[in-house]
Amino acid sequence: MRLVADLVRGMFADEALDTLKYQPQRGARMLEKVIKSAVGNAQDPDQNSGRSHRIEELVITDVRVDGGPMFKRIQPRARGMAFMIKKRSSHIRVGLTHIESVE
Repeated sequence: MRLVADLVRGMFADEALDTLKYQPQRGARMLEKVIKSAVGNAQDPDQNSGRSHRIEELVITDVRVDGGPMFKRIQPRARGMAFMIKKRSSHIRVGLTHIESVE
């Protein structure tokens, strides 16, 4: 997941969504959902003190992927032993900033 996050850090939001669309990793789908949610929040005038931002003017400045809670399961093995299976999850945080367009 962190490799995909490093790929889109510093890109414009629309370019990052286009890039993630064609990545084969499973984490790219999850990161794409988080970026779409962040862009939707940036375009909502109620959350941005009455201002709405276009997706072409938003830049991804911060992408953090931190470890989340793990589900621990036991896999039975030969001779009465057991192996621990850790089903990992993660917390994804995306930061966007608005770039003033030059016209």
